[in-house]
Amino acid sequence: MSDGKAEGKVHFIDETKTYGQKGFRKRQVVLEQENGRFTNYLPIDFIQDACDDVDQLSEGAEVEISFRLSGRKWQRDPSSEVKYFLSAEATGFKILGGADSSAAPAADEDVPYGETFESDEDPPF
Repeated sequence: MSDGKAEGKVHFIDETKTYGQKGFRKRQVVLEQENGRFTNYLPIDFIQDACDDVDQLSEGAEVEISFRLSGRKWQRDPSSEVKYFLSAEATGFKILGGADSSAAPAADEDVPYGETFESDEDPPF
């Protein structure tokens, strides 16, 4: 796994979704980054208990999200095409400014996360 950070404006906050019998939870936040000629949109996944921390964010807020990249290989059966998926899983965030942040932690205060999802059952994404 690789770790990184991304800064941008919160473009979209999805609702928390629950998957599988074990109740795996996932919530997506999309960051918007202006890169001069075009706008870049970065979907970042918050999982398990971190889904609740997203309530501290609001659309339009400037944030820095720490993340870890995770890749998966998927193949329906041995004779089918192999597909590869990449996801960015949030490991913490800082609110840098922007939209109403009255319920949010102070700017530059890290909100880190604990353990990541580990299971014998792969999540359905």
